[in-house]
Amino acid sequence: MKQKIYDILKAKVLLSANASKNWSILLFLFFLSMIMITSAHNAERKIHKIAFKNKTLKEFRSRFVEGRSKLMLLEMESRLENKLKSRGISSPDTPPLKIIVK
Repeated sequence: MKQKIYDILKAKVLLSANASKNWSILLFLFFLSMIMITSAHNAERKIHKIAFKNKTLKEFRSRFVEGRSKLMLLEMESRLENKLKSRGISSPDTPPLKIIVK
C-alpha cells in the first residue's frame, strides 16, 4: 500500500508502460474540474447580477412611492382650491343638481 502511494507521489504511475490509461483518467478528471470551476463562476456572476437588479428594483420602488405621495399631495382638494382662487375660480356655493332621465 505504501509503495503505491509513493509511486503516485513520485509520478511513476504516469511514466510506466500502462501510462495511457492513467493519462486518459487524469485528462477526464481535469476536464471535469474545469467544467465545475466554470459553472461555479457562472453561478456567482448570476448571483451578483440578481443582487444588483434587486438593489435597482428597491430604488425604483422607493422612487415610485415618493412620486405617488407627491402626486397625492398635489391632487388634494384644498390645494387645488388655493391654486384656482389665484386664477379667480372658486367652488360653487350650491351643490350640483341631479338630472334624472326617464
